[in-house]
Amino acid sequence: MDMAGLRARHLISSLSSHAPAPSSSQWTLARLSGRLTEVSGMGASARLTAAVALVLDAQRRGERAVWIGLADSTFFPPDAADAGVDLDALAVVRLSDERAAARAADQLVRSGGFRLAVLDLDVRSGEARLPQPLLNRLMGLAQKHEAAVVLLTDKPATRPSLGSLVSLRAEALRLHAHDHDYDVTLRVLKDKRRGPGWSRTTTLHGPPGF
Repeated sequence: MDMAGLRARHLISSLSSHAPAPSSSQWTLARLSGRLTEVSGMGASARLTAAVALVLDAQRRGERAVWIGLADSTFFPPDAADAGVDLDALAVVRLSDERAAARAADQLVRSGGFRLAVLDLDVRSGEARLPQPLLNRLMGLAQKHEAAVVLLTDKPATRPSLGSLVSLRAEALRLHAHDHDYDVTLRVLKDKRRGPGWSRTTTLHGPPGF
């Protein structure tokens, strides 16, 4: 595993495990239900930390979640468990490419058995692209089943989102504060319900050396 992947693994376990319950913020399952949400960030950003916070929120509410990623995804279930995620209640699916992952999300959300679907599109070989018909179906299914469909993409905020159907887009940033502390910020670039411009920052304690 490369250093970026190693950092991502440490950040899930070391940052998310100390994150407060997200119920007092806008970053909750209830706020994102019925929507397509995209979380962007370059390299060792806070995308995984933000997504794990939503999984924890779903599990606290007794709702089922699924994490769908690619074969080389940096998501590591044991680190998610260290962060407080109940792996017995989390379905994890790994597929060969982003279109296969999106089709799996389509089927799983369509089943009505999952209130949260995280679609990890951290594509190493280039920017993730999803066909418009797939995005149309995911949006319709999210609305029908009141599910949150969260798309994780590896790109800067200056690049366009996956499509106009994305209801909320946030940039996940991890900035060094002092000693081993980090400010993890979700900066909202687009929000069709509330309007852009809001953000959520949490100071977390990382492992030595970061």
